[in-house]
Amino acid sequence: MTKITFIGAGSTIFMQNIVGDALLTPSLADSHFALMDIDSQRLAASEAVARAMIRSVGTAATVSTHTDRRAALDGADFVITAFQIGGYKPCTVADFEIPKQYGLRQTIADTLGVGGIMRGLRTVPVLWDVAQDMMQVCPNAMLLQYVNPMAINTWALSECFPTLNHVGLCHSVQNTVAELAHDLDLPKDGLRYKVAGVNHVAFFLRLEHEGRDLYPALRQGYASGRLPKPPLLMPRCPNKVRYEVMDHLGFFCTESSEHLSEYVPWFIKDGRQDLIDEFSIPLDEYPTRCEEQVANWKEQAKTLMDGRNIEVSRSHEFAADLMNAMITDAPYVAYGNLPNTGQIPQLPLGAAVETPCLVDANGVQPSVVTDIPPQLVALMRTQINVQELTVRALTERNPEYIYHAAMMDPHTAAELDLRQIRSLVSDLLIAHADWLPDWCRPSRAA
Repeated sequence: MTKITFIGAGSTIFMQNIVGDALLTPSLADSHFALMDIDSQRLAASEAVARAMIRSVGTAATVSTHTDRRAALDGADFVITAFQIGGYKPCTVADFEIPKQYGLRQTIADTLGVGGIMRGLRTVPVLWDVAQDMMQVCPNAMLLQYVNPMAINTWALSECFPTLNHVGLCHSVQNTVAELAHDLDLPKDGLRYKVAGVNHVAFFLRLEHEGRDLYPALRQGYASGRLPKPPLLMPRCPNKVRYEVMDHLGFFCTESSEHLSEYVPWFIKDGRQDLIDEFSIPLDEYPTRCEEQVANWKEQAKTLMDGRNIEVSRSHEFAADLMNAMITDAPYVAYGNLPNTGQIPQLPLGAAVETPCLVDANGVQPSVVTDIPPQLVALMRTQINVQELTVRALTERNPEYIYHAAMMDPHTAAELDLRQIRSLVSDLLIAHADWLPDWCRPSRAA
């Protein structure tokens, strides 16, 4: 029996997607699902959902729940991570509210910028603990890593655990394909494409339908005002930023406009409400989502735990298909985040990069992409600068690199001077002291 361990199973909806996909995959349908979380209430809700799905599908799958991580990992074949260290409160709130005091506004704050840096500092040590446990109790298992900041996490895991089987997975490529098909009134399954870059700042290098290049239609649609249409996936977040970047750089980015707007220096500027309005940038979007989720959670929990069967349908996540390919040796292509060993020779070796990967019994094998246009490479390097300095801070236990990472962040540097950035980072380190490694707590980092 295949054992699939889910670390952070209190993320009930995400757990539901992954477990549901597995139950609908013959090679995984009778797996044992070990659900682990530190929040017993959320863990109980996830257990109820998993058992209801198993009843609905009618497989021989089994479920266990754990608050002890090592017990959940023992003997696992696959490990899935999906957690948020420090939670919405206090950590995410601090990541937004403290920068606001300096005039620095954000939308999501989980990938780059000061919010992404702080989340990386909180998250990587826990991922290292997971990796250490895996080396001891399930050394051959494959880690499917879904936690942000994806690139920082993937890079840091590879630095300290070079023999760990792992891949960073994201749904930005699939989501963007759906959005583009929606905008062009085409079936998403009919689109053919090639994507490469760094997570959340990868680009569609080729985008076609039945052999026809779709970029002229995207450019003409944007120039005429017909595109973007009202968004398919995030109703509050029109895709204007991505279209504007495409208009100037020539290619469409994989991550949403609310994300992309805070990775670059061009859209969120203090005193420029005209830009915010023109490009429909949803400032504080992530806290808004969190508040909605918190408000709905109790009612959702009652519904989820009432014992009824739950309808199970396929999600767009890669995890189940990837696990199936490894078990059955049936080749499958997924977009994966792995350390750069040469698959993107235009970007630094060691950096976490996202490319198409062949998955089979041999594991996850990245394909080589050599044709990224230089303007896109330049943009990707601005992201890698921040990622590398954050990873260096973590691996070398050097708090000064935390400040340097923030100084090199495109959005932060466009808004604040060096002294402001240093003061802001110190304030964030103080606010996050209980969630950070000893070496970067304020008494040593100030």
